Amino acid sequence: MAIYEPIEPRGPRRRYRLRSPVDREPIGELECMTESDVARALERARKAQPGWAARPIAERAALLRRVLALVLERHERITETVIRETGKTETEAFGMEVFASCDALNYYAKNAVRFLRPERRRVHGMLGLMKQLRVVYKPLGVVGIIVPWNGPFVLGINQTAQALLAGNAVLLKGSEVTPHSTALVGEFFAEAGLPDGVLEILMGDGQTGADLVAAGVNKISFTGSVATGRKVAEACGRQLIPVTLELGGKDAMIVCADADLDRAAAGALIGSCMNTGQYCCGTERIYAVGEIYDAFVDKVVAGAQTLRQSDRGESDIGAIFWDRQLDIIDAHVRDAVAKGARVRVGGRRNPSFQGLYYEPTVLTGVTHDMDVMTVETFGPIISIMRVDDEEEALQLANDSRYGLNGNVWTRDKEKGFRIAERMETGGVCINDMALTYGVPEAPFGGVKESGVGQVNGEAGLRGYCHLHPMLVDRFGGKKVQGGYPYSRKDLEGMKKFAKLLFGTRLGRWLG
Repeated sequence: MAIYEPIEPRGPRRRYRLRSPVDREPIGELECMTESDVARALERARKAQPGWAARPIAERAALLRRVLALVLERHERITETVIRETGKTETEAFGMEVFASCDALNYYAKNAVRFLRPERRRVHGMLGLMKQLRVVYKPLGVVGIIVPWNGPFVLGINQTAQALLAGNAVLLKGSEVTPHSTALVGEFFAEAGLPDGVLEILMGDGQTGADLVAAGVNKISFTGSVATGRKVAEACGRQLIPVTLELGGKDAMIVCADADLDRAAAGALIGSCMNTGQYCCGTERIYAVGEIYDAFVDKVVAGAQTLRQSDRGESDIGAIFWDRQLDIIDAHVRDAVAKGARVRVGGRRNPSFQGLYYEPTVLTGVTHDMDVMTVETFGPIISIMRVDDEEEALQLANDSRYGLNGNVWTRDKEKGFRIAERMETGGVCINDMALTYGVPEAPFGGVKESGVGQVNGEAGLRGYCHLHPMLVDRFGGKKVQGGYPYSRKDLEGMKKFAKLLFGTRLGRWLG
């Protein structure tokens, strides 16, 4: 029984029945916005955006603090909605969706004025004697934000907060299987006093997302699959609008010979199984050096056997969010076993529950001939491969079309940095699971097929702006510098000046 089923539409809007992955019981219906609905939402946002942009940055930041207070006050409602739609454990629903959202709101509210205030920038060399430069961070206009089902509240509120702080209006669309979790973002901002039209929530499916991308916004921020990301990038390219894409990954973990194996094993468990393995920086490939391989595997297996899975009460491993994803996970494990991998723990759908549960699984004897080591699995699967040395581990870690994040485990921090620098990823963590997205100061983004551009931090917030340079002449005068009429005398003087400025040590220093 699918958790997302089309039902008879009423009028022009597509309709779906939604079921919870926890027990497959109905949790409501989704009526999708049409192309004309999206166009009207954009029109409202266009009208509201200039007034919002005219407000001081400090006033926009104050609104974020009011939203933060509401998130804290309504945390139970957030976690209940998220659990019902995703099947997350209660700890992960609170930690990822509430705590992380509070941290992001607090961080950007505190730093927005500093990040976005106009800057006086020094003009280099002798040109600086004549010119002054000021850079202003101007909002882009209306931003479209599309977020997936694995972090439906936090991914929505984090990007929306940044875009709004920068002075933009926002059209926010969540996944068709977690629409109500994302809709809470709009509810909280409205209650905090955000003017009508500045944030529009688009309820809908993939077609609604496509309509948003084509609607004529000024930027798209998309988080989702590689296949859909390509379509979004192509559409944005045709319109010549900026886009950031966070497209998931196949993160590698390198366990060096000198690693603290207890800590590394714990990192493998949480890195692979947190959020049921359904987060973009999940550890999906582990390369352990031969001399510590067996001891490391034993510790991981022992830890995996203690993980609790339940559809009620305390639990470590929740449900798979979508039945489509459960099929992919199951197919990857079966492919690995058929090609020689050994199941040490789990390896099947959990027969104890009606919902979409897959047992936390440890696989050994894996190779790059298997989907589980080359294609994004997005499930609670711990795949461990033996390698001869750290150099082989690094080569295999880089042998991927993905490059979002990764982690290195060693007692030698400097060696960890050296290995991390050579990893072909958007970021690396040393002696910890992938935490980069949860540290707002760190710009977050991928290379290869893991994405385009970066979000978060100062760079992410400014990414919702046009950097508007204004250059002013200090002294003025009757003739514009380099202006008409040209003369041979001026050209010869420019040639001599170029030789002096760039052809001598003193000139280069002055320049």
